[in-house]
Amino acid sequence: MSPPTGSTGTPTPALGPDGRLQAYRIRLVSIRFRGKHGVSASERELFQDFVADVDVDLPISLLAKEDRYAEVFDYDRVATLVVEEGTTTSCQLLEILAQRMIAKIFAETPALAAKVCAQKNRPPTTPSVEAVSVTVEAIRDPLAGSRPKGP
Repeated sequence: MSPPTGSTGTPTPALGPDGRLQAYRIRLVSIRFRGKHGVSASERELFQDFVADVDVDLPISLLAKEDRYAEVFDYDRVATLVVEEGTTTSCQLLEILAQRMIAKIFAETPALAAKVCAQKNRPPTTPSVEAVSVTVEAIRDPLAGSRPKGP
């Protein structure tokens, strides 16, 4: 028996042994931007290099059913939201920046959960440190409505 195919003739994805898909997660790795974030005023005056890794959990109903671009979730939009937040605001703390990124993702996408790892390259520390990163995870509160509260 041959595998089922979509409208383009390509095989549809194989399901788990029980026949149910259980998760739909998109991971964006090394979203790069230049921002003005840091504790000192001098850090917030000059652009610095930042990197963000983002995981977004989406409703299974959004998983593409056919091998067509129109069927896929627009992960370019998530990357754009992260860069917008990183380049149009200024935070003293990476923790606040990561929370704001998650709030923006929740406000503008149907994400059920999100994880953001915000990294600052060459932070001003006494010993030499290549990079520092902070990871923040959140689950959308289904009772809070479509716009979760954020920093």
